[in-house]
Amino acid sequence: MDTGFRLFSPLHLAILASTLALPWLAARWARGRPAARWVRTAAGAALGLNELGWYWFRVSHEGFRFPEGLPLQLCDVSLWLAVFAGLTARRGVLELGWYWGVAGASMALITPDLWAPCWTYPTIYFFGAHCGMVAIFLYLPWSGEARPRPGSERRAFLWLLVFAAALGAFNGVFGTNYMYLCTKPGGASLLDWFGPWPVYLLPGALLGAALFWLLGLPWRKPAQG
Repeated sequence: MDTGFRLFSPLHLAILASTLALPWLAARWARGRPAARWVRTAAGAALGLNELGWYWFRVSHEGFRFPEGLPLQLCDVSLWLAVFAGLTARRGVLELGWYWGVAGASMALITPDLWAPCWTYPTIYFFGAHCGMVAIFLYLPWSGEARPRPGSERRAFLWLLVFAAALGAFNGVFGTNYMYLCTKPGGASLLDWFGPWPVYLLPGALLGAALFWLLGLPWRKPAQG
């Protein structure tokens, strides 16, 4: 299906740039102020309400679909990590979400797997959810509200492997394709460079480990003070 959305078009580049610029500007303004807490709380609440609205939309238009309609993709789980990180600033939630959410959602934003025409609600929701998720995870450390600890990338990757194994078992029982463990996305993605199933799983995991390592670089040293 031609959604009308073009990769790396001016619109796409503007979306990517705003995903970085908005949390940076908000963090720069709020850092060291009581407003920092309210910004992240409001962002977490807005992201959660947006997701609940999406659930209502899906159920009202498609009905409850089991097993393929469950929010079990990595970005679904990462989004709720972003919601709770925004509401609570808990370091453990941020750590998991920083790696799962920033790595996964960034790939989704760079090569979006869209299923509806541009400017329709599903496409607007897709970018709102993924951009909002990344923005919260960037805002928290940039504003000084919370930051991952040294070595958190290893823990996050081990939990990712556990989660992938559980989803793999679920896919095997119910014939689903969560985390694209059984079939690559329909649209263009980095997995297209890694060969057919199941060959692409190993380089995909290695790419994830490399991304986690890169995302852990800023936190190699404990926070001062």
